[in-house]
Amino acid sequence: MKKIFLTILLGAALSPAFAQKTKDNTLTKKEAGEKWKLLFDGTTAKGWTNSEGQPLTAAPGGWEIINGALTLKKDAKGGDIFTTEEYENFEFVADFNIEPGTNTGIKYLFHKYDKGGNLGCEFQIIDDVLGEDNKLADHLLGSFYDVLPPVEANKRVNPPGQWNTIRVLVKGNNVQHFVNGKKVLEYTRGSEAFLAGVTDSKFNKVEPTFGTVEKGRFMLQDHHGPVKFKNIKVRAL
Repeated sequence: MKKIFLTILLGAALSPAFAQKTKDNTLTKKEAGEKWKLLFDGTTAKGWTNSEGQPLTAAPGGWEIINGALTLKKDAKGGDIFTTEEYENFEFVADFNIEPGTNTGIKYLFHKYDKGGNLGCEFQIIDDVLGEDNKLADHLLGSFYDVLPPVEANKRVNPPGQWNTIRVLVKGNNVQHFVNGKKVLEYTRGSEAFLAGVTDSKFNKVEPTFGTVEKGRFMLQDHHGPVKFKNIKVRAL
């Protein structure tokens, strides 16, 4: 009888933990109350466009939706894809899963510059070990690509084939990058370090200064895959 009673107590203690597990590509009540918005519902590509601004249709040979993940297979020709809406101050999160050697990224504040064309600040996603573009510190996972490197000591990254979570926080000129809950980069747009990084980057001739625009869209990069994304969410601040 005592054993049965302990089993019931253990089950009662564990049940809240199971109840709190969130289904992929959904919002919790807390998130909904905090005005989070899903950017991917797990079944359609609603809210995303191609580079011509046309609604995205996920289909074989390009971006596909497989097991609740927005997926780009190796060497698929899906093209870069963009959110329909722009954001200024925001908190953004997404889960990603890459394979060995993958090099891709998520861009934010994507905007058409007066000089330089359509550009965004890239949260670099890459296999730091086997990725083709892993020779420079500001090209590694978590970096502001080609501008500022992440703090390597802070990175806790699951290996290719496993899921990782990124988070980007933009509040005014303050920008922060997180990987799996750990802050790996923080910078201030317009600061001396920021401007030095831009000057040393391939974006040094962009006008106005690269990364200083007030708002822009999000972009998922087609860099020949393979990569999967899910739980893509944002909230305006």
